[in-house]
Amino acid sequence: MTTARGKRLFCFGYGFSACALGALLGPDGWTLAGTCRTPEGCRALAEQGVEAVPFSREAPLPDPVQKLAGATHVLLSIPPDAEGDPALDRHGAAIAAIEGLEWVGYLSTTGVYGDTGGAWVDESATPAPTGARSERRVEAERSWLALGEDHGLAVHVFRLAGIYGPGRNALAAVKRGTAKRIARPGQVFSRIHVADIAQVLAASIAKPRAGAIYNVCDDEPAPAADVVEHACNLLGVAPLPLTPLKEADLSPMARSFYADNRRVSNARIKSELGVTLRYPNYRAGLSALLAEEAGSLSA
Repeated sequence: MTTARGKRLFCFGYGFSACALGALLGPDGWTLAGTCRTPEGCRALAEQGVEAVPFSREAPLPDPVQKLAGATHVLLSIPPDAEGDPALDRHGAAIAAIEGLEWVGYLSTTGVYGDTGGAWVDESATPAPTGARSERRVEAERSWLALGEDHGLAVHVFRLAGIYGPGRNALAAVKRGTAKRIARPGQVFSRIHVADIAQVLAASIAKPRAGAIYNVCDDEPAPAADVVEHACNLLGVAPLPLTPLKEADLSPMARSFYADNRRVSNARIKSELGVTLRYPNYRAGLSALLAEEAGSLSA
């Protein structure tokens, strides 16, 4: 990993994935800063030792040059809205002007690949999004990569699969009573533990390559119903019944995730960045989360 002396990470959108990266880099001496939308969110970041900076499209940074000064690395995790990418629209020029900027990472989604009918797809594939949200992601990717090319910045795109981790996983959903086992024969999803997202980002920081695109997912695409069934087994409860997709009571956003069927390759993060996943499949990830929870309760 790159030396931490003088390293400052600024995150537009200090959410779940950014927190995991900050937790990995912070103990190594990095200075951490990130944006938040609400006073409550800013207080939570400050309690973690993160410099909290209010930001939204409607309320951009009042002095971006000053706020971004000294940042050596910038992580972008705010999703685009109907108008575009808020961070790029409001502060793309200020980011490009940061002196000594070594690395920029944009968190995108594997949803940009659309539906492959269950076939494998890698970073060489042309994006073919099937929904408006994924179309906006493709445009945001292109815009950030273009900014990098225009200004000589090392911009990287990370296409994340379905994210899970502490408090955000099938185990927690089963316990809350919100889990569903949706039946759509033949469909699989790719997913990734948030700790593995952090280590992929750290590996890229240590080995930047301008314009690089990486799929960030585990080794085993699997039906969502299998993941919920395994969570039930780990918790010692009866598996939930299968519900046909057409009969499931899902929000439009939740239903949209069942529109595509693809297997996403993670070969590049292994061959190029040397990443060995801590949680190569959902079974390893859920077992570790259950053990961590049991350890915290007994501590």
